[in-house]
Amino acid sequence: MFCAVLVSGLMGLLSGPAHAKVELPDFTELVERVGPSVVNIRTMERARGGATQERGGIDPNLEEFFKRFGIPLPGGRGGAPRGNNNDDEPQQRGVGSGFILSADGYVMTNAHVVDGADEVLVTLTDKREFKAKLIGADKRTDVAVVKIEAAGLPAVKVGDVGRLKVGAWVMAIGSPFNLANSVTAGIVSAKGRETGEYLPFIQTDVAINPGNSGGPLINMNGEVVGINSQIYSRSGGYMGIAFAIPIDEAMRVADQLRASGRVIRGRIGVSIAPVTKEVAEAIGLGKPGGALVRGVETGQPAEKAGIEAGDIITKVDGKTIESSVDLPRIVGGIKPGAKTTLQVFRRGSYRDLAVTVAEFEAEQTARVTAPEPGAAVPAKTALGLTVSELSDAQRRELKIRGGVRVDAVDGAGARAGLREGDVLLTVDNTEITDVKQFLGIAAKAEKSRAVSVMVRRGEWVNYLVIRPSR
Repeated sequence: MFCAVLVSGLMGLLSGPAHAKVELPDFTELVERVGPSVVNIRTMERARGGATQERGGIDPNLEEFFKRFGIPLPGGRGGAPRGNNNDDEPQQRGVGSGFILSADGYVMTNAHVVDGADEVLVTLTDKREFKAKLIGADKRTDVAVVKIEAAGLPAVKVGDVGRLKVGAWVMAIGSPFNLANSVTAGIVSAKGRETGEYLPFIQTDVAINPGNSGGPLINMNGEVVGINSQIYSRSGGYMGIAFAIPIDEAMRVADQLRASGRVIRGRIGVSIAPVTKEVAEAIGLGKPGGALVRGVETGQPAEKAGIEAGDIITKVDGKTIESSVDLPRIVGGIKPGAKTTLQVFRRGSYRDLAVTVAEFEAEQTARVTAPEPGAAVPAKTALGLTVSELSDAQRRELKIRGGVRVDAVDGAGARAGLREGDVLLTVDNTEITDVKQFLGIAAKAEKSRAVSVMVRRGEWVNYLVIRPSR
């Protein structure tokens, strides 16, 4: 009797709320609804000289994958000819995916899917195939728009990325290895993931393989929230980490591509770097954040506004720069010719500077000749640095008001990463005017305290932290 009661009680506990049955999501309805909006994209190229040769016998469907992720093609670019193909006959060069933006035939995909293609072929789920026209491609965001001549097409619904939460279920549809309309699913692993690209990515564990590029990432409402674009891999294959371009950013790019065939971005003409925790604490910024200005281009808006190398840009029009990668995205979104206000942190205090944004064009890099040793006798400091004066000509060439040249380095200075030929511009947020002043500041440095220095090296500036020996 006791055993029967005990068993009955245990069964009651196991069937209670704490052990309620959890059902996994059913994606069938989403696939039926969104699947017809997803397309297969094949790109073709015409032979150019030896381009008709087989690339080491590799499956053409894999070439897009190897190209995208920088993996050398097996066997190089040599090998046996493809056969008796006519040199004028287009050859398949890659496979990708895309999705229909509008009923009149606009299709979104990745820029790397269509890059360099002579022909783009779009195949719908009903097996109709169209030759597509490239409307525009933006390599910085890896977004492209093509157009096919068709009407009444099933367009996707665009979702709100802001409401997408980490841990939410998502689904991908694409053409991995040319297997059209393959469905995979997983969860959102992270948002705002920085990979060195122009945009913050959505990270997922959805299986993404060669051919998935350009396909949609779909939420449980059947809305597109991203474009599957990249994977992280040490082996060349899927390893559980995939990245998608947020659809809100992609749509902004697509709208400009459809309107003018290109993306117009703002720029101010600075080269930037991240601000580390160590540097932020040493210079009095507090927590790490903002974008360190390593260089300012001559004649560009930043120089005209008074921005200097070594400034840390902390806000643009009141928007906080959480990390250095935020700056080009925010400035890029400002219409060229518009005026904006930058907040910068300079030598211990904040200041606002007005700047007129210019249009982004080709990157410009100023060349600066390395300074020669000054005429003054080198003087060694307790920081492990031997320094000398800069001539007026050297300062004019470097466009700096003061500073001293590092002629030799050892001890604490060497451990901090300083090198011969560096130019010291500030120490503990104090501008260096000459050797005498620098020696006075260095002599007062406490051996138990880190000392921040702003250094000019070649074209760029950076902050380093010297920790004197006890």
